[in-house]
Amino acid sequence: MLFQRVLSGMLVLGLMAGCVMQPSAPTSATLQGDAAHPAATQGWVETRLYFGLGLVDKPESGVSEQAWRAFLDQEVTSRFPDGLSVIDVYGQWQGKQQSSPERLRSKQLVIDYPDTSENRAKVEAIRAAWKQRTGDQSVLRVTQPADVSF
Repeated sequence: MLFQRVLSGMLVLGLMAGCVMQPSAPTSATLQGDAAHPAATQGWVETRLYFGLGLVDKPESGVSEQAWRAFLDQEVTSRFPDGLSVIDVYGQWQGKQQSSPERLRSKQLVIDYPDTSENRAKVEAIRAAWKQRTGDQSVLRVTQPADVSF
């Protein structure tokens, strides 16, 4: 009899815990019907680009904040006007002929967009424009699938 009460109590507690552990329903997006900012996405990606602005130890040299913003306006915002993020980051880079890494002032650009050949070409054009403008060897690109909702 005692065993049945303990077992019944454990069953009730287990069921109650299951109710508590259920995740709440997702909230709906506020910009429904806006093609540039959809309520839910399929086939979107997030790309992060890393731009070196110059040596940390020589802030007077390299790319200025004003020059970065001009690049952002001319090359990036013109291609992705619906939104993006820029984050100040510290970076390190070691070129093929270098014995130690350079410490760099850097910017991380984050863009979420539908994964189309047109958008991928826009990202590559941004990278090419930076390399042409600065003479840098590369712009690191990291692209991953993204589950986006606005």
